[in-house]
Amino acid sequence: MITYHKDNARTGLYSDETTLTTANVRSATFGLKRMFTVDGKVDAQPLYLSNVSVSGQLRNVLYIVTEHASAYAFDADTGAQIWKTSALLTGESPSDALGCDQVIPEIGITSTPVIDRTRGPNGAIYLVAMSKNNSGTYFQRIHALDLASGAELFGGPQPITASVSGSGAGGNGTTVPFDPKQYEERAGLLMLNGVLYTAWTSHCDFDPYTGWVIGINPATLQRSSVINITPNGSRGAIWMAGGGLAADSSGAIYFLSGNGDFGETLDSSGFPTNRNFGNGFIKLSTAGGTLSVADYFATSNTNDQSNADTDLGSGGVLLVPDVVDSGGTTRRLAVGAGKDANIYVVNRDSMGKFRSGGPYQTLSGSLAGAVFSKPAFFNGKLYYGAVGDRIKAFAITNALFSSAASSQTSNTFGYPGATPSISSNGSANGIVWAVENGGTAVLHAYDANNLATELYNSNQAANNRDHFGAGNKFIAPVIARGRVYVGTPNGVAAFGLLP
Repeated sequence: MITYHKDNARTGLYSDETTLTTANVRSATFGLKRMFTVDGKVDAQPLYLSNVSVSGQLRNVLYIVTEHASAYAFDADTGAQIWKTSALLTGESPSDALGCDQVIPEIGITSTPVIDRTRGPNGAIYLVAMSKNNSGTYFQRIHALDLASGAELFGGPQPITASVSGSGAGGNGTTVPFDPKQYEERAGLLMLNGVLYTAWTSHCDFDPYTGWVIGINPATLQRSSVINITPNGSRGAIWMAGGGLAADSSGAIYFLSGNGDFGETLDSSGFPTNRNFGNGFIKLSTAGGTLSVADYFATSNTNDQSNADTDLGSGGVLLVPDVVDSGGTTRRLAVGAGKDANIYVVNRDSMGKFRSGGPYQTLSGSLAGAVFSKPAFFNGKLYYGAVGDRIKAFAITNALFSSAASSQTSNTFGYPGATPSISSNGSANGIVWAVENGGTAVLHAYDANNLATELYNSNQAANNRDHFGAGNKFIAPVIARGRVYVGTPNGVAAFGLLP
């Protein structure tokens, strides 16, 4: 699968990069190569795919989706547009911002799609698009597009619909429906064991809304499973700064839920009796094609955090590659952080629940600001970029993270911080890439072994040679075959070695 932040663990590690090195990523030899211009804001991560057969010719293709509800395929080497497909039906336009300033000025395709090369005649790219018609009716639809032509596959597009039993917000007291107007698909799509999973957030904190994960059959585009994590309450949406739902080899799904109702009255297994899991680190089981909460962690003051809007849900999740502790036990860990600036490390086999032991490890005071991003992982180090903070590397030894950074960048990153991506050739030539937002965006590259060593930034070259426009809120760089791709408000910037 080609997916958000490289893999379903969401490590952000592109370990097959043989062109870019710590020696040649310098302003004298590396810079802006091309802009891929599109018709709207690029909030989703672009996706790169090599050797796509297009009209009998193998081409390296960059797939880009926009908030104007368009999907593009470009030749990554020449810049030529191969195809463009609109996700709008006749008489429709992208959704307006619905009074929320988080995704503006329009909402079309926000979340990062996923590519499955085994589907259809040429492979398929799956995406979710929001739209509205002239009557003011809003739609959320799932699309599967042919990788070579952009044509709709599998009878698509299909509307996304769902309902669950419960007394939660927006329902009638016994049933809670999924209202397409109230939600936005921001988290990157997840393809896991033949099911496509979507996760839903609200527009700002505009009620009523609850927390949804909806599974879709990629062969038919029909709903195959659904869970609401606040079915008898409110809020608890899935934001995660655009980070994708994470998944492990056991088929479990992990994410952070936002501020919302949590039931402090627990059953004998330590789960809320009202089944509300707002503001939590959640593990879902997919066994038997059914979604259910298998485990969770919630802070001891979780409802206070929700009431103060200092929830965990502003950040994304990363699954740590298996590590061995000092006693020889293999630990399966996951990390996440949110607005309280603590890094929470959970044991995926026993996450800690509520007031019953807590998480595996808490790194308190390690970050200087709230997290509206997600981390990356490389060579035994976790890389975080909090708001107003430097990007910091935290080493793991004997299955425990150090609370002190092993290295950090000399510069800080304003809101929303930075979601780093890492390129390497195996364990060699590790480079941490991060985008600084602002009036003029800046692409930075650092030596992964020592973040104090900045290799390059796009402000270094004379005459603004490498400037690529304004920043874009939740973009993570993508690295492929000697190029670094960065989404912008009107396209994608491509960086690489200069002639």
